Amino acid sequence: MNEINKIYWENRYAKDQTGWNIGYVSTPLKNYIDQLEDKSLKILIPGAGNSYEAEYLWNNGFKHVYVLDVAQQPLDNLKSRIPDFPEKQLLNVDFFELRDTYDLIIEQTFFCALNPSLREKYVEQMHQLLKPKGKLVGLFFNFELTEDGPPFGGNRAEYQSRFESKFHIKVLEPSINSIKQRQGKELFFIFENA
Repeated sequence: MNEINKIYWENRYAKDQTGWNIGYVSTPLKNYIDQLEDKSLKILIPGAGNSYEAEYLWNNGFKHVYVLDVAQQPLDNLKSRIPDFPEKQLLNVDFFELRDTYDLIIEQTFFCALNPSLREKYVEQMHQLLKPKGKLVGLFFNFELTEDGPPFGGNRAEYQSRFESKFHIKVLEPSINSIKQRQGKELFFIFENA
């Protein structure tokens, strides 16, 4: 595990520097989850933070939800909100060291939190973690990529070119139901593993 990365994120939680934390499941992801019918899906949420998406899934009958974060604090926060959430589904590991497969991976502020130098590695890891025809679904920030971050931005053309070699791009479009603070700054996407 990258100890510098782990220390950085644990310090952010310790100092309550979690500006990405909106305190509830984001509207675009809630709407997507509400359309899912197969409660047996094995779902991963990497870089999950306080993971309101995982809580929403769990409370709606999805019991094969795995939450990954390099920092321990957000996993403890989720466990305190859902005491019966299985310990073995709380993964305090480096995303790039994870070896498993999933039907669905939900992306919410993780990609944009990584150093842009890791983007190719992220695409390859997502491809490895998803079962054939598995889906990577979520939100990317849609603003200029700067050296200041996290969050680090990007745009539709970059995301398309990065992912199209490993995924079928089903949806990649401006999010029409982002929260107020993120309106006009997010792209909703559904990528299917090739």
